[in-house]
Amino acid sequence: MQQYILAFDQGTTSSRSIVFDHNGKIVGRSQQEFRQILPTPGHVEHDPEDIWRTQIETAQAAIAAAQVEIEQIAAIGVTNQRETTLLWERATGKPVANAIVWQSRISTPICHQLSHDGHGATIRERSGLIIDPYFAGTKIRYLLDSDPTLRRRAEAGELCFGTVDSYLLWRMTGGKLHVTDVTNASRTMLMNIHTLQWDPELLEILDVPAAILPEIRSSSEVYGMCDASLLGREIPIAGIAGDQQAATFGQTCFEVGSAKNTYGTGAFLLMNVGHEPILSDNNLLTTVGWKVGDQTTYCLEGSVFVAGAVVQWLRDGLGVIENSSDVEKLANSVEDNDGVYFVPAFVGLGAPYWDPRARGTIIGLTRGTTAGHIAKAAIESMAYQTRDLVEAMQRDAGVALAQLQVDGGAAVNDELMQFQADLLGTKVRRPQVFETTALGAAYLAGLAVGYWDDFTALKRNWQLDREFDAADDRAEVERQYGQWLRAVGRSRDWAQEE
Repeated sequence: MQQYILAFDQGTTSSRSIVFDHNGKIVGRSQQEFRQILPTPGHVEHDPEDIWRTQIETAQAAIAAAQVEIEQIAAIGVTNQRETTLLWERATGKPVANAIVWQSRISTPICHQLSHDGHGATIRERSGLIIDPYFAGTKIRYLLDSDPTLRRRAEAGELCFGTVDSYLLWRMTGGKLHVTDVTNASRTMLMNIHTLQWDPELLEILDVPAAILPEIRSSSEVYGMCDASLLGREIPIAGIAGDQQAATFGQTCFEVGSAKNTYGTGAFLLMNVGHEPILSDNNLLTTVGWKVGDQTTYCLEGSVFVAGAVVQWLRDGLGVIENSSDVEKLANSVEDNDGVYFVPAFVGLGAPYWDPRARGTIIGLTRGTTAGHIAKAAIESMAYQTRDLVEAMQRDAGVALAQLQVDGGAAVNDELMQFQADLLGTKVRRPQVFETTALGAAYLAGLAVGYWDDFTALKRNWQLDREFDAADDRAEVERQYGQWLRAVGRSRDWAQEE
């Protein structure tokens, strides 16, 4: 009987599930968007029940779409939006608050206090991260500080903290498993990047009780079984990785120096730096790429908070398009951006600026500006922000980027990918299967149960869809990038009340 791997891909704006065959091809999929809760400017929440409902419903639908029997599913891999922070009752599994999403800047005051108290160097050295509201640790602190009852219950061990992977595994196993993997743990500001364990000094600095934390495990092993009541039989849960690490694994970036960029809600550039962590001198993050067996791979990462989400804003906020897919047509209605630059700093700027006070800026408007120019500038902002990351990463790594593997929803846009190649002055390579986040989770699960033998087998599955070569005219590209940098400067340090 032919077997398949099921991947749970729990994202920021939607949940999806995909069934893959042995060649890494998609045989069935399902996706559902869910509600974004925006209580105040710069703060983003999710209802944990929305996350769970959409994830399990898409899993059921993907298996049905694949037209395979449940006995043919060899294992489940889980990948997830990272840093998003959940607290739930250990006894009941009931969430005690909405999830605080990775985009949320609600813990900015806590970060300012940590910086003021001089903890930046310790946090950097031990966790590989910088002090920023992005990471889960300050979000946990915010939740516990906001309600003294929650803090008392947390210290008594009555509550569980988890990133989305932990929450899903808890629900999938009926509360039997409270675990996370090294990639997700490395995004909390609480894990020691060298020992791969929760760090007592970091817990003390952030005032987070150890009693609420999940057990840290590798990215590829059988953690437990998905309850038979959910999908029809018990299935091994055998792979976990945060979405960007999963995409890097799915892109088979197994060699030192190989890199990928994912154009999703945000944009995330990761470069494999080998088996020892490298601390960045250019405001990048040091993160665990994956741990398979006893071997840990580290990455440098640059994180852009708003990439594809800018298209959602054009749709839902500005109302200039009805569907996200309409943005290409609108952008193509004009020849160029006509001097318009769009810095989508809706929730501050991520790497390499790390400015939580930055705010969105559209600059260069004239009476001749149309919705098409704004749409083109919005799309181009994804490429400009990616170059910001590449510039920093090349300085840290000491080598020029030879090529960039790309994936994510916006990677299907040929004009954006060509503009990206021009802007970087390097090849941009798009795979045939660009659902690489889900594919990476499937690969990790499949390795754990022997569905794939080794990394070499995974490399054979990677197939090129299209390669984009850089244009020769560097002068115009550099002029445009210079204008982008000026626009970024205008957006910074705006929300001074924070």
